[in-house]
This record gives sequence, structure tokens and C-alpha cells, in this order.
Amino acid sequence: MTDDASVSNFVQWVLSEAGKIDILVNNAGVSLVGPVENTSTSEAHTVFDANVFGPLRMIRAALPSMRAARSGLIINISSVLGFLPAPFMGIYASSKHALEGLSESLDHEIREFNVRVVLVEPTFTNTKLDVNAAQTAAPLGAYAAQAEATIKAVQAQIKTAPSAVTVAEKVLAAINGPYKMRQPAGGQATLLSRLRRFMPAKAVDSSLRKTFGFGKRPAS
Repeated sequence: MTDDASVSNFVQWVLSEAGKIDILVNNAGVSLVGPVENTSTSEAHTVFDANVFGPLRMIRAALPSMRAARSGLIINISSVLGFLPAPFMGIYASSKHALEGLSESLDHEIREFNVRVVLVEPTFTNTKLDVNAAQTAAPLGAYAAQAEATIKAVQAQIKTAPSAVTVAEKVLAAINGPYKMRQPAGGQATLLSRLRRFMPAKAVDSSLRKTFGFGKRPAS
């Protein structure tokens, strides 16, 4: 996903074997945990290259076939952090915000060709991506105590989080069911989506800070 030529060659091979592409699922991605201030440009670029530019490469390569056939579905795996950002996950959250904006714009552009875009938005999922998320290389410094409290809160949620099967089921539902652009997946994803839409901003802010352990510092 991070190499233009590799993506183009792969899509051309699929077309030579299958003749057309009906569905594209952009699922690959990387995560990053750490303060925004401590994040290097290189670290941020790595996240955006996988989470935003990767799907863009795949879309550019696959879309001409879909347009020609006047049929197709592009499913981008986003995250609840794409509409509800979390502390110490700013770069990952911003990459998912970018993916959501790209998806909405693209859906308007290609709808007349009978091609649609779906956003699947999982909450925390018990996968290696969440369990083994990379951390920024720079020392946490002044953010250490709060970052550790937040990471502990997130790890507690991951232990009881749904498996990737829940997300796969949502992808199948998006393929086989009635069209709906946003598809919250697993755990409290649907609830979080509704809270973001209907709760006052101050209440959402307070709830997030409580959820991610602000004010709860680890014992020294």
C-alpha cells in the first residue's frame, strides 16, 4: 500500500485474473501512541502513508475499472477516532479524520458512476494493532504521568474489546445489506457515534477525559 508501483501492479494482476473489481476494502493501517508535541515528522508521515495515502493509492488504481463497469463499492476501514479523537492518539486520529473527509468527498464524486463509499468505524478491537500500538520515540517528559494513566485506561478497554470478527461481520453487512455510508462496528461504536452527534460538546469533552484517565495518575 505504500508503494505506487506495487499497488498498480497488484491491481493490474487482479484485473487480468478477474476481469473487474467489484469491491475494494482498504483495511491495512498502523497506529501510534504518544503526545502530539513529541511526534516527529517522520513518525507522522509513516502513519499517514499507511492510513491515508495507502487507501488513496488503492482507490486511484481500482476506481477506473469500477467506473467503466458503472458498479462498485469502496469500503474504507476508519475508526471511532475518525470522529471522536482521543488524547495521546492525535496522529492516528488525524489520519482517520483525513480518511473520513476523503471518503465523503469521493462518494459525491463517484456516485453518478454507480460506485459508492462506505466507512466502517470500529471502536477499540482486540487485535495486534491496538495491543501492540507503536509509541513515539521521544521521551514522554512532562506528559509521562498522564500518558501512562491514559495508556492504562486504553489497555483495560482492549482486554474486553470485541475481536476482529465483529469488524469483518460489519464489512459483510455493508456489502450485502442496504447502503449506509457510516457503519459503526463493535463494542460501543454505535453509542459513541450517537453521543458525538447529539450530546453537547462540553459533555462529550468531560466524558472523554474521564474515559481516558485524566485526573487519575498512576501511583508513584
